[in-house]
Amino acid sequence: MARMTVREMWAAKLAGKAVPATAHSGVNEAQVGAGFGRKVPFVGMVLGIDPSLRGTGLALVEFTVGRGPLLLRCQTVKVHPKRPMAEALAEIHRAVTAMITGAGVRHVAMEQTIFVQNFQTAQILGAARGAAMAAAALHELPIFEYAPLRVKQAVVGAGRASKEQMARTVMAMLGHGRTLAFDEADAAGVALCHAFTWRE
Repeated sequence: MARMTVREMWAAKLAGKAVPATAHSGVNEAQVGAGFGRKVPFVGMVLGIDPSLRGTGLALVEFTVGRGPLLLRCQTVKVHPKRPMAEALAEIHRAVTAMITGAGVRHVAMEQTIFVQNFQTAQILGAARGAAMAAAALHELPIFEYAPLRVKQAVVGAGRASKEQMARTVMAMLGHGRTLAFDEADAAGVALCHAFTWRE
């Protein structure tokens, strides 16, 4: 039997199909999560968030048994550079709240802030994450955080994948017709990473 790729294994698993034990021999377990063959598929809606003060990516993805992941909504929260930081944070909070309200979101998955040497940049990124996180917390939703490296490993299979690779892979997994903006693709990638690696 030909070996299945990581993407083929996840597609089969999300569709509720059996994955032969030999299909993933030699595959790095870090790419698909420990105990791949025993994992119960995640079911429900995940709001993926890629936080940034001027361009936060949001993606609402639904996962069901017997069908691949479905992108329901996505957007980039763009805030003009001349607008004060407080207004930008309020805009992020409003957008996350609007995405969650009435949607039946089960979990929220956020990309963690990468290490930055500039203190001011770290402070700004932290504030953006806080605005998004507070909006989700006010709806009493569980929030999960994933490092960018882990997201790329889970979705693309390579921790050093480029933004272009990430966007292409995410669109292929979602069967999405139009090209996603990088921030939206990253947000969808975080949602996919959560569903692929989450353990109950």
